[in-house]
Amino acid sequence: MDMRAHIGLPFMKMHGLGNDFVVFDARTRDVPMNAALARALGDRRRGIGFDQLAVITKGAGDAHLTFWNTDGSIAGACGNATRCIARYLMDEGGKDALHLTTARGDLYARDAGGGLTAVNMGAPQLDWQDIPLAEAMDTLQLPIEGGPVASGMGNPHCTFFVPDAEAVPLDQFGPRYEHHPLFPQRTNVQVASIIGPDHIRMRVWERGVGLTLASGSSSCAVAVAAARRGLTGRAVRIDLDGGTLMIDWRDDGVWMTGPTMHVASGTLTPQFLESLR
Repeated sequence: MDMRAHIGLPFMKMHGLGNDFVVFDARTRDVPMNAALARALGDRRRGIGFDQLAVITKGAGDAHLTFWNTDGSIAGACGNATRCIARYLMDEGGKDALHLTTARGDLYARDAGGGLTAVNMGAPQLDWQDIPLAEAMDTLQLPIEGGPVASGMGNPHCTFFVPDAEAVPLDQFGPRYEHHPLFPQRTNVQVASIIGPDHIRMRVWERGVGLTLASGSSSCAVAVAAARRGLTGRAVRIDLDGGTLMIDWRDDGVWMTGPTMHVASGTLTPQFLESLR
């Protein structure tokens, strides 16, 4: 590892409903991110700790975002991190709307008022090969016990509708399906319960991360799955362990709205970076 490239490297800590992130702004300086550094920073005892890490670079729009998981793998999308970074960039530039690019494609964000930030996460991927699944099948009813729904939001999702989401031992249930052979790239796993008209209680196990208090892309996938099943309309409230998101599946994509928090800014120390050599 080139220590000189990392010395004095600033970072930000943000969260959306307790779904927390380390963010590097690489628009004006090089951030030589790699899997080893992502894993070290993701350690909540020996590093900083995060659910995802994001790197902001210059892009075709206002900025380009790249996401990493705690296991050092790349994440194709991260809705809550996108909202947090969008709020940071809008405040920085005095804007109320942004065009962002990601591996997921073009995403658009706006100030939703009342301290809330909305991001259009794009159209869901509903065909088996786009999610992707290992073979052709009906994505609305997978041949898995419990008949979950498969969706793509730039990353794979497997949604189980259950009577009581809080009763599922997700720390055991999640890993079993994250690595299911139907999902060649692994999958995010959600358990969701319908608790009222257009109102869902959801918990999530994130691929490459584990249990998280919230997940934006998972919330979008659950909303899409519920609407496809006819369990709700296309605009829903989703209550997660960390708080509430509003999801609206419109003709132009799946909009997600909720609060964000920029917790702190800091700098990586030479001592920490030396420990990675």
